[in-house]
Amino acid sequence: MRSVRTISAVDSHTEGMPTRVVTGGVGPIPGDTMAERRHHAVANLDGLRRFLVDEPRGHSAMSGAILQPPTRPDADWGVLYIEVSGFLPMCGHGTIGVATVLVETGMVTVTEPETIVRLDTPAGLVEARVAVHDGRAEKVTLRNVDAFALELDATVHVPGLGDIRYDMAYGGNFYAVVELDRIGLPFDRARKDEILAAGLSIMRAVNERNRPLHPVDPLIGGCKHVQFLAPDSTARHSRNAMAIHPGWFDRSPCGTGTSARMAQLNARGELPLHTEFVNESFIGTRFTGRLVDTSDVGGLPAVVPEFSGRAWITGTANYLLDPDDPFPHGFVL
Repeated sequence: MRSVRTISAVDSHTEGMPTRVVTGGVGPIPGDTMAERRHHAVANLDGLRRFLVDEPRGHSAMSGAILQPPTRPDADWGVLYIEVSGFLPMCGHGTIGVATVLVETGMVTVTEPETIVRLDTPAGLVEARVAVHDGRAEKVTLRNVDAFALELDATVHVPGLGDIRYDMAYGGNFYAVVELDRIGLPFDRARKDEILAAGLSIMRAVNERNRPLHPVDPLIGGCKHVQFLAPDSTARHSRNAMAIHPGWFDRSPCGTGTSARMAQLNARGELPLHTEFVNESFIGTRFTGRLVDTSDVGGLPAVVPEFSGRAWITGTANYLLDPDDPFPHGFVL
């Protein structure tokens, strides 16, 4: 057996969505902050990302997280998030997976009944409170980065769909929040191909005509997520089909999407602080969230979101690269 690259990882899924947590084989990435490390990775390490998430080692909905030394003294670990769409500023389901892996592998000091893990992410410091019983992570509650509504009742013309009304909200990534019945499709997995095509068309139109940009961090911008709301969604229990660039659905309820949805509802006056909110995925799994405080991001009113979910470890592996492999960076079909 020959290999010119060996990457160690612990695989998990969070409410149905995979996270490949890279625990070895990647050295410290240059940069004084995790945001700078993400920027370096985008420019120089895309082959590593593709090696981990694309076929034949991954698949069209694969995501992961690369553990790094933290760049700030108040964090236990640094994290770079990867998925088929690129390097993300933040990933909610991925952070739940990371916290679960760190606890269950003993890579952090574990205390029961709760272990607190502080993670240095490109979007900022994220705190994970892990409920632990007999060494097992039973639930993870994240205090996410500040979330905010960037636009309410915006409209974009989408070829083939007409004028689409949406809200743009941020919860670690940007989300166009769209009521699914406005595009004439049911909340039905049998119609997933049509829903996904509509989502990609909306993303393209938004990014061409009104690309969102973070008011503080210019490295965070663009819409790669459309959160389609089921017709029966309310400010207490929402169901979503999360279409994501370049063409897949989130299997989990989406952690940063849950944060963005709560910020959007709060901006509309529909979700007060300290009020439970349930967000349900396209496959029926759930995160439970709440807003715990108000904040400010670059002059925009913001909120501090928390949400809870669970991850399960599915395997461990060393991913190898044979020097004669014709697909050293993987491939996409």
